[in-house]
Amino acid sequence: MIAILDYGSGNLRSAQRAFAASGKDVVVTSHYDIAMEAEGLVIPGVGAFAACMVGLDSVKARTIITERIKSERPILGICIGMQILFSKSTEHGIHEGVGIWDAEVSQLQAPILPHMGWNTIETSADSILFKGVENESFYFVHSYAAKEKVGKVQSWSIHGERFLAAVEDGYVCATQFHPEKSGDAGLALIKNWTQSL
Repeated sequence: MIAILDYGSGNLRSAQRAFAASGKDVVVTSHYDIAMEAEGLVIPGVGAFAACMVGLDSVKARTIITERIKSERPILGICIGMQILFSKSTEHGIHEGVGIWDAEVSQLQAPILPHMGWNTIETSADSILFKGVENESFYFVHSYAAKEKVGKVQSWSIHGERFLAAVEDGYVCATQFHPEKSGDAGLALIKNWTQSL
């Protein structure tokens, strides 16, 4: 079973439909035990970093995330759900993240923000997520991103400057783009993740 964490942020229903298309049972939940025990946990997210952290703390998500990693139970962060895994964000001040990766999320230096729409990704040959969709475009909506190398496998994109589009780091994966809004390529990426569990 895949649990999509409901903490008051995210495209929960579209994410639920997209992950269900992978053939897995999917539940949207804020229940601690269900989030802990699920085969895979998805952390979606839209909106501002600080507000998302407040929502995450309201459902004990810091504990859920760190305990799942200790227990070798997979997590997939999407958009803000990726950003909160870093140590801090400079969006509207400095805000502390969960701190799985010791790097910051900062505003993209680009002539037009937000970065909204389809973009290509420079993938790694070691990527599991992008297997079979290495040359596809994915859908982004964001103004902030991480720009330092973290984790075991990185994939990159460019909007004004180079930024992390995805990270694969053992039991933790994350995408800055929205796979649930990325058509067939996004569904294929989701299936790659669910089949790796």
